[in-house]
Amino acid sequence: MSRLDPISDKAHHLRQHGAFYRGFQDVSDPLFQDSDFFDPRDIVQVKYEMLRRVLVDGRPVTEAVRRFGFSRQSFYHALSALKPLGLSGLVPVKRGPRGPHKFTPEVESVVRQAVEEDPSRGPTELAGIVEERLAVSLHPRTISRGLSRQKKKCR
Repeated sequence: MSRLDPISDKAHHLRQHGAFYRGFQDVSDPLFQDSDFFDPRDIVQVKYEMLRRVLVDGRPVTEAVRRFGFSRQSFYHALSALKPLGLSGLVPVKRGPRGPHKFTPEVESVVRQAVEEDPSRGPTELAGIVEERLAVSLHPRTISRGLSRQKKKCR
C-alpha cells in the first residue's frame, strides 16, 4: 500500500470529516512530494499551503493554484474564508440544505394534530391534509421523514 493510498485509515478519516481532497493527484508542489508530514489528500493542509505560498512567499496566484490543483476562484474563496475564521475557514462546509425546508413547524403541527385525531393515517393521507389546510404540497416521503425526526426528538 502506497503512502497515498486513498483507502487508508487516514483517507477514510478525511472523507468522514469532509476534508479529503479528491484532486490530490494534481498537487505538484515540492512540499507534498515524498513527505510524511505534508499530505496532498488533506484539503485543509493543501489550501493553507497554497495561501501561504502566495501571502508569505510572494509567489503569483496563477503559479500557486497550478501547483496545488485549485482554480483562481477557489484560491480567492479560501482567502476570504481564512481572514475572518482562521484555519477553520478552510474546512469544507457541507453543501445543500441544512435541514428540512418544507417540513416547517407549521406543517409539523398540522401533521401531529392529524395523527392525534387518527393514528392510522398514513403519509399519503397526511400529505393530502397538509395540502388542504396549508396549501403546501409535500411528498409522502417528506411526511415520513418528518415523523421519524419527531420520534427521534421524543426519545
